[in-house]
Amino acid sequence: MRFLGNIEAKTDAKGRAFLPAVFRKELQQAGEEALVMRKDVFQDCLVLYPETVWNAQMDSLRARLSRWNAAQQQVYRQFVSDVERVTLDGNGRFLISKRYLRMAAIGQDIKFIGMGDTIEIWSRERAERPFMEPEDFKRALESLMEDNA
Repeated sequence: MRFLGNIEAKTDAKGRAFLPAVFRKELQQAGEEALVMRKDVFQDCLVLYPETVWNAQMDSLRARLSRWNAAQQQVYRQFVSDVERVTLDGNGRFLISKRYLRMAAIGQDIKFIGMGDTIEIWSRERAERPFMEPEDFKRALESLMEDNA
């Protein structure tokens, strides 16, 4: 599964949005029926995980944490407790709860960004600004690629 690109959309008055057709097609081809949504840990955006990707993330995190360490249990609890299962209706719409819209400072105008195995939902206003300044991006990418060459 490879979600690519960015697509502008709108939510309706109830907070419903259409998952872009290109992303729906990718889900169908992979045999994915369920999505999981949570606020991103680092950014003011929402992340849609296909269920198999979400389960792999949970397994990976669980494997790194001890059930006998209180702080690590709190990290795991925080990560897995604040999620919602997302169901697409027959038209490809899904509901973004008011709580999630507030948490990510998202209004009616949104942007879907394909991030490989996940889909991010951003406020269109925020997503139109550069995530990094061009020179900072160039230096960071150059450094990463040199380190991994």
